[in-house]
Amino acid sequence: MASPLRLRSALALVTGAGGGIGRAISVRLAAEGAAGAACDLDGAAARETVQLLGGPGTEEGAPRGAHAAFQADVSEAGAARRLLEQVQACFSRPPSVVVSCAGITRDEFLLHMSEDNWDKVIAVNLKGIFLVTQAAAQALVSSGCPGSIINISSIIGKVRLSWEEVGNMGQTNYAASKAGVIGLTQSAARELGRHGIRCNSVLPGFIRTPMTQKVPQKVLDKEVFSCNCLKDPGLCSPPTALLASC
Repeated sequence: MASPLRLRSALALVTGAGGGIGRAISVRLAAEGAAGAACDLDGAAARETVQLLGGPGTEEGAPRGAHAAFQADVSEAGAARRLLEQVQACFSRPPSVVVSCAGITRDEFLLHMSEDNWDKVIAVNLKGIFLVTQAAAQALVSSGCPGSIINISSIIGKVRLSWEEVGNMGQTNYAASKAGVIGLTQSAARELGRHGIRCNSVLPGFIRTPMTQKVPQKVLDKEVFSCNCLKDPGLCSPPTALLASC
């Protein structure tokens, strides 16, 4: 059984931390001892997450005052760089754990999808992860510090053998972005391993989040038929914490 404080020396930056999977992961990492940097496009939501993080007044978790909230649009290169600079200035070190959870959907069938909705999803879900991964890696390499970068992809982006299990109707943009995250992470792992930086991706299924509330019911009926339920966001937290601690 893993120590509940196995991340007590870590500083964890989580994007998309204002809700859903990002919030659940932020809470788990803080409970295991990490200082938390919670980032979201919605700064108020990020601050709400910080209020939930373990530490203040508890025996377990990070110490009092160990957490901070940040607002950033990770799809913008300057904002991603500034985010890492702000985190490093706030904590006097770069984050040793970086979890990219920020993501959006703009679902529509291919025949009707607008270029704008394609571009928005790719910008946040793929370009945003590239920018945060790059900025985090640069900060770690410059400081000579090892680290763990964990990018949240999706089973929708995974290439599978069964035709019935490939892709998802109405989500060409989302599927492409999440498949891209897998490829990006695998290549980054090969490049950054020599610097002591591990890169992994986590592929959730259908999780109960504000984003999946927008998925058409007929799609949910098909995708979650085997378990007859949407999964809790907290299910993504244990594997993420494990990858952060290895």
